[in-house]
Amino acid sequence: MKRSLGTRLRGLVTAALPLLLCLAAFARAAEVPVTAVRVWPAEEYTRVTLELPAQVAYTVFTLENPDRLVIDLEGVELSPALTALPDKVTAEDPYIRAIRVGRFKPGTVRVVLDLKQQVNPQAFPLRPIGEYGHRLVVDVYPLTPVDPLMALVMKRELAAPAPGRGEQRSPGAGAPEPKRLITVAIDAGHGGEDPGARGRRGTLEKDVTLAIARKLKALVDKEENLQAAMIRDGDYYIPLHLRVAKARKVNADLFVSIHADAFIKPHARGSSVFALSERGATSAAAQWLAKQENDADLIGGVNLNVPDPYLKQTLLDLSQTATIADSLKLGRAVLAELGGINALHKEEVEQAGFAVLKAPDIPSILVETAFISNPEEELKLRDEAYQDKMARAILAGIKRYLAQNPPMARPKLAQSEAQTRER
Repeated sequence: MKRSLGTRLRGLVTAALPLLLCLAAFARAAEVPVTAVRVWPAEEYTRVTLELPAQVAYTVFTLENPDRLVIDLEGVELSPALTALPDKVTAEDPYIRAIRVGRFKPGTVRVVLDLKQQVNPQAFPLRPIGEYGHRLVVDVYPLTPVDPLMALVMKRELAAPAPGRGEQRSPGAGAPEPKRLITVAIDAGHGGEDPGARGRRGTLEKDVTLAIARKLKALVDKEENLQAAMIRDGDYYIPLHLRVAKARKVNADLFVSIHADAFIKPHARGSSVFALSERGATSAAAQWLAKQENDADLIGGVNLNVPDPYLKQTLLDLSQTATIADSLKLGRAVLAELGGINALHKEEVEQAGFAVLKAPDIPSILVETAFISNPEEELKLRDEAYQDKMARAILAGIKRYLAQNPPMARPKLAQSEAQTRER
């Protein structure tokens, strides 16, 4: 009787085995492959992006001793792209030491980020847009956010020459009042997941804007009464409203966002300067361009759970109106200098609702250096000599504006905020 029962059970298992194998194969076939992975390290945060053909369930949590960040992916296969993720980590990454990928349990793939310090992670999905499919984004921030004002002060102190013997002061000697440095916030458009416009020869707007921004920074820092604060100084993305916030944190006096225009027709050419508008765009082209630039957040990737402090801000207040008036003056000064090195697409400063220009108290302009979609101008934008000319023209426009519109002393509120940070 027992032998008969055992025989039956073995028969049932043998009969069910093909079905079980089919189910297992079906489960593996139903798993979603990770098709691309990218890691964007930066001083402010490191972004890890997983691209997939469909949205997947995920869990993110941290572990200590040692510090690790764990990402559990449900229904995801161990694809070649995913297993190559560890190779994307560089020694210069300020937050991630290494990455490990493996099967945690049936149906779950685990990605472990070995960390260099404790972090505050943010994870969020992004819907398909442009050339990207579904994306899972994990932003790795430090527990204590990087203070851009203190970073600017430290860089300035490190760059300052050590005092000579004749410059040493006795303990009781009174120190002179330091000179009022004018801070120019320089924003290289796009970056990271957002390449911006692309030229026919493969030139990426994000690379051109960063190259010109760095040249402009070097020139600004050589001026006795000026200092530059880079909003983006690497290949990573910063949401538009955070670019505004960073400029305000460093108490910027001026804000210059650098871009390289694109249009559907390759013959479009010339440089342009834009300011914010209170009532709408000054032309259909300006409105179209503002939408293109504002859509950068959709491509670059923004965590919608973090509120935008400028989203509900009304533009029709006296502070914003005065700032726009100053922005137009700055824009005209820069546009006049750009005309000396390139054709102008429009002879006047245009206006539209650019999100990156919404600082209520900082004169702000957006400079379209040239049309990257124009084959001739793309070649110019790739040329370091032209990039240097563009940076020098922008600086000349800034100096022309400041000669006629010297900035006022910082408001007491801004001064007290800065002093609080320094403590």
